[in-house]
Amino acid sequence: MEKDMTKGSPLPVILQFTLPLIIGNIFQQLYNMADTIIVGRYVGADALAAVGSTGTIMFLVLGFAQGITAGFTVLTSQRFGAKDTRGVKRSVANGILLALLFTVVLTFFSMISMRPLLHLMNTPENIFQDAYTYIMIICGGLIATIFYNLLSSYLRAVGNSQTPLMFLIFSAVLNVLLDLLLIIRFKMGVAGAGYATVFSQGISAVLCLFYIYRSMPDMWPEKHHWKLHAADSRHQLSMGIPMALQFAITASGTMIMQAAINLFGSEAVAAFTAACKLQNLVTQGFSAMGQTMATYSGQNFGKGDIPRIKKGVRAALLTSITYSIAAAALVFLLLKPCLSLFFSGDVDMAAMMPWAKTYSYMCALFYVPLCTIFIFRNAMQGCGYGFLPMMGGVSELFARLIVAVIAIKVISYPLACFCDPAAWVTAAVFTGVSYLFVMKDIDKKYDSKTSTAPIS
Repeated sequence: MEKDMTKGSPLPVILQFTLPLIIGNIFQQLYNMADTIIVGRYVGADALAAVGSTGTIMFLVLGFAQGITAGFTVLTSQRFGAKDTRGVKRSVANGILLALLFTVVLTFFSMISMRPLLHLMNTPENIFQDAYTYIMIICGGLIATIFYNLLSSYLRAVGNSQTPLMFLIFSAVLNVLLDLLLIIRFKMGVAGAGYATVFSQGISAVLCLFYIYRSMPDMWPEKHHWKLHAADSRHQLSMGIPMALQFAITASGTMIMQAAINLFGSEAVAAFTAACKLQNLVTQGFSAMGQTMATYSGQNFGKGDIPRIKKGVRAALLTSITYSIAAAALVFLLLKPCLSLFFSGDVDMAAMMPWAKTYSYMCALFYVPLCTIFIFRNAMQGCGYGFLPMMGGVSELFARLIVAVIAIKVISYPLACFCDPAAWVTAAVFTGVSYLFVMKDIDKKYDSKTSTAPIS
């Protein structure tokens, strides 16, 4: 089920790889929504607000984990494109060993920092304990999240986006069943949602590992590969750390935004949480296209076909802009019916709707710049450029910080909601200009190699 993305017309190749990713990402969001819906309907609006108030912290911790593991697999993608089987195996082993080290460090530091972080974010007192319980369970199970992301990224690096999809669907169904069992039957509250998420992701990680071991001999490392190689470690860390920091920096901005939202009370936080879940669902095409472009660019960069990378980026932009318009239309159509799914009948939906509508409608108008960020950022990362995508995250942080500080100062909920659009526009401009610079730099390097090559 490997896919060589260095051959064939770019658009069909990209779409064929992206569609399973979109389905997988949607399933992931659906089971995240299932957590939220079950918590909201069977535990209460305050419990929903508690889970929602941890969303940006989860983005910080899990985003860091996702970034570091995605960075480790760039080398695998490049070596697969260059047909270097021994190099692929060595990079897989090296990445797994590095991921083990990062799991220990990240788990320790995330767990000791959660309580002060929740206080810093103005988490309302009536939901504080539930928020702390939920996020500590997620942090304690980071090994499951890190290794699911790493192993599924390895599969995607060699063009296999279908197998991770099957495991993700299985995990999503398992997560929902565990939610129903632990929350409704055993009355475990938000803790049940946390345990269900960690356990289902752990099962997905084990399935990915078993599949690579049994079915992909060209990827599974041999005995002599299981040690840290200095050259591979330098390359993987040089990509993984900037990508992790980019997620962390972006998440820091969303945490500042969440701190501003938290000032308006648990009702606003609950409505905002539900609106975010819908938005995350309809925008999964953006992140799927980003994952595709990382693999596509990595393989073609490994082969040395730079014009093909540019053609792929143009095809991805056209597709994503069309998708972003459709996604915005879905938000306008689905917000009201979807919002009622998250709350039991005793919640006043008329009071919830204005909070959700302000955020959702405002963001939907800016999906086009959002979609371009994923394409430019991941295309650069696939080519081995980690610094400029990370600085794109810095530009998002500053945009969110400025708008959030003003929103807190003037106590304006609409302005707090505008943090996201402001960040997207800023980062879209920065990453677009950065992509042009990177392509020019790569062209210059390849022209220089060609001019110095001996004439045969």
